[in-house]
Amino acid sequence: MEGRGFRDQAAAFAKKNVEILGISFDGVESNRKFAAKEGFPYKLLCDTTRSIGVAYHAADAKDARTPKRISYLVDPQGKIAHAWAKVSPATHPAEVLAAVG
Repeated sequence: MEGRGFRDQAAAFAKKNVEILGISFDGVESNRKFAAKEGFPYKLLCDTTRSIGVAYHAADAKDARTPKRISYLVDPQGKIAHAWAKVSPATHPAEVLAAVG
């Protein structure tokens, strides 16, 4: 699972001063339980209205049931430095870490 890869490499991201954020369509309590169960050291944001998903192309419409697996690397100025339109959960955390440099 992609989230576990980011969890397992959290120290490497922290050394590079990178903050990891996840976003899902689930609610606060569901995300809290999931993050606790998986031991995620990063925040899972809730996009229950799917407005973030639509804005960042993770969903085609606000009635989408599930988001696409996409990622964005945002630079310190708040600009998108890199975008991954399609990701493989097994390899994506390492790809992002490599892109950070």
